[in-house]
Amino acid sequence: MPDTRLVVSSSPHIRAEEDTHSIMLDVCIALAFPLVIAVYFFGLRALTVTAVSVAACVFFEWAYRKLLKKPSSVRDLSAVVTGLLLSFNLPVSVPYWLPVVGAFVAVVVVKQLYGGIGKIFLNPALAARVFLFSFPVWMTSFPKPQPGQWNALPLWGAVDAVSAATPLSFLKHGALPADTYNLQDLVLGQIPGSLGEVSALMLLLGGVYLVVRRVITPRIPVAYLGTVAALTFLFPKGNVALDWMLYEVLSGGLVLGAVFMATDYATSPVTKRGQWIFGVGCGLLTVFIRYFGAYPEGVSYAILVMNACVWLIDKISLPRRFGIPRLARFIRKGGGKA
Repeated sequence: MPDTRLVVSSSPHIRAEEDTHSIMLDVCIALAFPLVIAVYFFGLRALTVTAVSVAACVFFEWAYRKLLKKPSSVRDLSAVVTGLLLSFNLPVSVPYWLPVVGAFVAVVVVKQLYGGIGKIFLNPALAARVFLFSFPVWMTSFPKPQPGQWNALPLWGAVDAVSAATPLSFLKHGALPADTYNLQDLVLGQIPGSLGEVSALMLLLGGVYLVVRRVITPRIPVAYLGTVAALTFLFPKGNVALDWMLYEVLSGGLVLGAVFMATDYATSPVTKRGQWIFGVGCGLLTVFIRYFGAYPEGVSYAILVMNACVWLIDKISLPRRFGIPRLARFIRKGGGKA
């Protein structure tokens, strides 16, 4: 048995216990926080929608790689994370075939056709969500939360539930929903919306867990949330700037997107400066879409647009090599060398 201390290999020489499986397991644990509160407010159907989404993502990943005779990647749990995030972006009342369609788009079209984990350029769950807006009736019907009623929505068959306007629908028309939803409701999650985005508190707790476990850094979430907070405070549509800012930050999928989807390794910048730029860009686009777009939410579109710009952000944010002028990297000289 050779002594591993004498093995010579090429750089890098950093060794760590973390691998894809352990990282994705931490993300699953962090996502359990908002899932628990979703089940409490929307009943067991929130759990079944999530289970269908996860099972479909795992199946499509296994089937695709089996069909193309590639090594199985199911055990790395990345498909499980995709399924969780996809379900979190869906109303709890959607029919079960909808997350199956979304899973196919996320795993096969967006992820596997581009080479699998680490080689994609768009967040699979968000890309699938945008595709599923082709079914607007299902994607824009949000049942009212019914705390503690586990059978609030039927597990099988058509869902005949009372839908309610989300806080973002009020904000879109320049009105604070204070008479309908107070800030405590937004923090705890007692509001209509997609099943995984309603409780800002649980999402932030999951984010803190990921930061403590060093799965993510706080740069992108802080830049993203901070940009939205600053813009909505400086340019409020309502009379009270502070209240307007708090409702904008705590409503919709902003916290979910900033903590769990904008921080995706494969679709976000690798440089520190690039991560700040990426977060600020997401925030700018989110506010722009919310204020001037036809749809009240802008998180999904903002993150996807910035995903497509990651290659450029990484390029312009590379640290300057010692002795190289700052602009020399972008000025091509004779012989094709910079």
